[in-house]
Amino acid sequence: MRVILSSRRCPGSTAVVAAITLLLVGAVGATAQPPGLPPLPLPDGPRVFDTAEHPQVRLVVVTKGLSHPWGLAFLPDGRLLVTERDGRLRVIRDGLLDPEPVSGVPAVHARGLAGLMDVAIHPQFSENGLVYLAYSKPMGPTENDRVEVRVALARGRLDGMALRDVRDLFVSDPVGGGGTAASRVVFGPDGTVFMTVGGAFGASAGGQRAQDPANTIGKLVRLTDDGGIPADNPFVGRDGHRPEIFSSGHRNQLGLTIHPETGAVWAHENGPQGGDEVNLIRAGANYGWPVVSHSREYTGGRVADRTWQEGMTPSEIVWLPAIAPSGMVFYDGDRFPAWQGNLFVGSLRIGSIRNTGHLQRIVFNERGEEARRESLLMELRQRIRDVRQGPDGLLYVLTDADEAALLRIEPVD
Repeated sequence: MRVILSSRRCPGSTAVVAAITLLLVGAVGATAQPPGLPPLPLPDGPRVFDTAEHPQVRLVVVTKGLSHPWGLAFLPDGRLLVTERDGRLRVIRDGLLDPEPVSGVPAVHARGLAGLMDVAIHPQFSENGLVYLAYSKPMGPTENDRVEVRVALARGRLDGMALRDVRDLFVSDPVGGGGTAASRVVFGPDGTVFMTVGGAFGASAGGQRAQDPANTIGKLVRLTDDGGIPADNPFVGRDGHRPEIFSSGHRNQLGLTIHPETGAVWAHENGPQGGDEVNLIRAGANYGWPVVSHSREYTGGRVADRTWQEGMTPSEIVWLPAIAPSGMVFYDGDRFPAWQGNLFVGSLRIGSIRNTGHLQRIVFNERGEEARRESLLMELRQRIRDVRQGPDGLLYVLTDADEAALLRIEPVD
C-alpha cells in the first residue's frame, strides 16, 4: 500500500492524519501475522489415518499438558524425558506427565525460540545415569545491557527427580540475533557426541560465521562423552580451526540422527524461504551456507547466486517451498515393516502458512537416493517439533504449542 501525505494544512487534516495512521497500523498488523489455516484441537481419542505402503495407522494421544516441548529421550525403565523450551525437564511415566519437573536443570535464556532444547542419554545410562542437555546459555549483560547468549551442552546424573553434578561440556561462541540458535544432540556408534550449533542467519556477517573455521556458530561439533576433543576430528591440530568442529556451512540445524545400518550422521537445517535441506554429514565437509543455497531471504531476494560449487558438499534432500523441518529419525523397527529404512521428518509449517505442520516420510531407492515423499498427519494442523522411534518399535511425535502433546503412531492390524 502506498500513501502520500501533503505538508499543507487543511480543515480536518488532523482527523485525516489520524485515520491514515489507523489505516497504516492496521495494514502493519495485518502483515505481521503470517496467513494460515484455522487451528484444530487434537482429538481426544485414537484416530485412524490412511497412509501409503502401510495401509492404515492409528494416532494415540499419550499425554497433553506440555508447553513447547523440544526433544525427548527414552529411559531403560520405560519413562520418557521431555524438554520444554522455557527450561523444564519433564518426566512421562506410563502415559502420565509428572506435575513436577526435574530439578537441577541449568538456567536457560528462554526468549522467542531460544531455551532448553534437546535431551540425550548416555549409551551406558543404566550404569551411570548421565543425561545430556542442549540449551541457550545466558552469559550476563554486554556493554549495551543485552544478554549475551551461547549454545551449551550440559551433563548431569539423573537421581530420581533431580539432576546432580551438572556441568557444561561445551559452550559455543556468542550467538547474536536474540540468542536463537537451534541445537540437537545424538551419540554416534563409537560413543562420541554429535551436536549441532545453529544461529548462522542471513547472508551477511551473521551467516558468514558458518564459513569461519575459528567460530563454532553454523557448525556440527563432535566431542567425547566428557566434553573432550576426539583425536580423529578432522581439524585437530590445524591453525585457525576449532578442533571441536566436524562439519561447517550450516544455517540452523533442527534435526540430527544416526543411520541405523551405516552409522552415518544425518542432519537437516532450515533455510529462510525455501531451501530447507537434509545433509549426509562427512568429516570436514562444508555444506555451503550462505555461499551456496537454494533459499531466498525473507525479503524475497536469493541468498546466493548458485546452489553448488566445487569444494562444497551438496545436500541429499531439498524442500521448495520450506517445510520448517524439526526432528528426524530413520525407522528400523518391526511394527511397520513397509517403512523400514524410511526417514521421518517433523514439519512446523509449509511455505510460511500457519497450521500446516505435519510429518513427512521419505523413501530411498536401493542406491540411497530419494525416491518419494509422503505427508502424514496433515489433518491435525499441528506444528511437529520432534519425532523419535520408541523401544517398542512405534513412532512418537511431539507437537509444539502452548498446550502441546506427545503422540504415538501405531499400526492398525
